Amino acid sequence: MNISIVIPVLDEEESLPELCSWIRRVMEENHLSYEIILVDDGSTDRSWEVIESLSLEDPRIRGIKFQRNYGKSAALNEGFVAAQGDVVITMDADMQDSPDEIPALRRMILEENYDLVSGWKKVRHDPASKTIPSRFFNWTAAKVTRIPLHDFNCGLKAYRNRVVKSIEVYGEMHRYVPVIAKWSGFRKIGEKVVQHRARKYGSTKFGGLGRGMKGLLDLVSIMFVGKYGKRPMHFFGPLGVLSFFLGFGLFLYLGISKLVNPQFAITIHPSFYFGLTLMIIGSQLFLTGFIAEMISRNAPGRNVYLVEKRIGAKP
Repeated sequence: MNISIVIPVLDEEESLPELCSWIRRVMEENHLSYEIILVDDGSTDRSWEVIESLSLEDPRIRGIKFQRNYGKSAALNEGFVAAQGDVVITMDADMQDSPDEIPALRRMILEENYDLVSGWKKVRHDPASKTIPSRFFNWTAAKVTRIPLHDFNCGLKAYRNRVVKSIEVYGEMHRYVPVIAKWSGFRKIGEKVVQHRARKYGSTKFGGLGRGMKGLLDLVSIMFVGKYGKRPMHFFGPLGVLSFFLGFGLFLYLGISKLVNPQFAITIHPSFYFGLTLMIIGSQLFLTGFIAEMISRNAPGRNVYLVEKRIGAKP
């Protein structure tokens, strides 16, 4: 199979028939075999009924329904598990991403040998409450991760199949899938300017400032997990040892002072309590690293999400 198209869905009943029809037209014009995987992330409208209807009409359309809303990352993760295509395309269900971009994204993966290609919505049709925080955090993410992308959060992306089978997307980490891919060893990451269309149906499901704050916290988290997730002792251990020996050095200084001057009162000197605090903190940091190391070595693989239903035959 040429392409798997993974689409997270949250209350998009109006756009789904038109979007699937558009995708079908593009695939047939380019003579590509494909599957569409629609992941219903706990929609409260008739999205699942629409997905069932579309799947009955076209066996290439498959559906996954969550019991409740887990978030876009969970939807993408389950879609990645189910995807069978050589190239996996992700896009949003709101029709702001154009399926006409799919053939060019596929060519960049197969002919230019990219592992991942991220769309760049250079011209956006979103309110300032979304665009301003997005630009700031995209700039921050590019500087911190050293991945030269302008739009980390663009839903329109293309992957080699082996990339999506090698990564796990959880929490709110869908914003930083390129970072997760890079930490997994896939370093050829490209970018393509893509069309961003004005929303035709409904309203955005995401806020502005809160979304940006989550993005910053997720960036800190993914950078830590990527670098120290499998060796947490390398982070906590040196900090713990440094803190402990700084405290021990203060105690040694106070002890020598007491020997030189027997009248010196150790317990009323501020350095005594400062040194004691440093030694306690150092011990706790070291133990934290030790326990984290034990957990990381015995942690299960993928997160488990409760899938209520699946429809569509697996090829």
